Amino acid sequence: MSTAAEAFDVVIVGGGAIGCAVAAFLLDDAGFDGRVGVVERDPTYREASSALSASSIRQQFSTPENIRMSRFGFDFLRSLAAGPDPVDVGLEERGYLYLAPTGGGATLRQVHAIQESEGAQVALLSPADLAARFPWMSLGDVDAGALGLAGEGWFDGFGLLQALRSRAVARGVELIRDEVVGLVHDGTRIEAVTLASGRSLGCADVVNAAGPWAHQIAAMAGVDLPVEARRRCVFVFNARDPLPDCPLVVDTSGIWFRPEGDAFLCGTSPPEAEDHYGLPLSVDWRQFEDLLWPALGARVPAFDAIKPVRAWAGYYEYNVVDQNAIIGRHPELVNLIFANGFSGHGIQHAPAVGRAVTELIAHGGYTTIDLSVFGYERFAAGRPVIERNVIG
Repeated sequence: MSTAAEAFDVVIVGGGAIGCAVAAFLLDDAGFDGRVGVVERDPTYREASSALSASSIRQQFSTPENIRMSRFGFDFLRSLAAGPDPVDVGLEERGYLYLAPTGGGATLRQVHAIQESEGAQVALLSPADLAARFPWMSLGDVDAGALGLAGEGWFDGFGLLQALRSRAVARGVELIRDEVVGLVHDGTRIEAVTLASGRSLGCADVVNAAGPWAHQIAAMAGVDLPVEARRRCVFVFNARDPLPDCPLVVDTSGIWFRPEGDAFLCGTSPPEAEDHYGLPLSVDWRQFEDLLWPALGARVPAFDAIKPVRAWAGYYEYNVVDQNAIIGRHPELVNLIFANGFSGHGIQHAPAVGRAVTELIAHGGYTTIDLSVFGYERFAAGRPVIERNVIG
């Protein structure tokens, strides 16, 4: 049975890292004094991308705004351990290494120039430089490499989510364990968010932070959001020999691997024909046998004798148009705000997105990082934002 709408200033759909970051930054902002509700259907986060991510952070993007968000995020991660109530999210400061195949060095150098102009500390390395630095690596098909020297690494993504959630709760957010089943709107504004329990939440603004399920939430308002849940598997394996100073390596084959304690993590995008929307969160072990192991062994001879020990699967909130974020207000439903489509880099950009959406709501526009390039209206205008440094 429905009830009269409760009045909220902001309703956030989705209580993962993005949703909690928006809530935490909003309630920290002196320019905002309102009631915030975060609706999350599963507070155990069993299927949440925030809990299932490999949780790495890099500055090696080709889009300046992505670099800026990563720099903001890295500073935020560092600040968690340095505050009056320190939080340890296990930040491991270590670089990414992008390997360019034969003939690919020119593109790597072009992207490096963008990164350098944004203040990112990235070294271009020749095959001889790579061999001297990483003697455990085979480099016969490598034209060049780009190694992050600062501001990159990996961390505990679920720990970041918990830190953001705790900060939001301490400042008065209302966490609502429920499922959104409808958005009441008149074509220009969303008037209320309806829940499976029968509750109705009136709202001045609605933030879609529903991750892989963002398309379904947008559709409730008649909006076609090009975001799909795409399964990605992460495999953990042991190797017989350590790899001194091993970074996160993005291989010419498209696979990636990095150390994790005494073990290693790895993953890749499945073949396009198998990369379907909404596959169940079960591990496809064929990826390890058919795609990962051969590429790992070819790049690192010591990986010829590796042993997989466990694996898990999570969803990318995959933007099927340009694999980049969708951030900002809808051009017609003016109180619907997107924070979606990060295509694998949402956890690292959560702090910056929380700050950006807060600025839109509390100050009427971006003041820290201008993210207007990621607006929804770019799709109708035919202005995709192509990121050249995409990791599967």
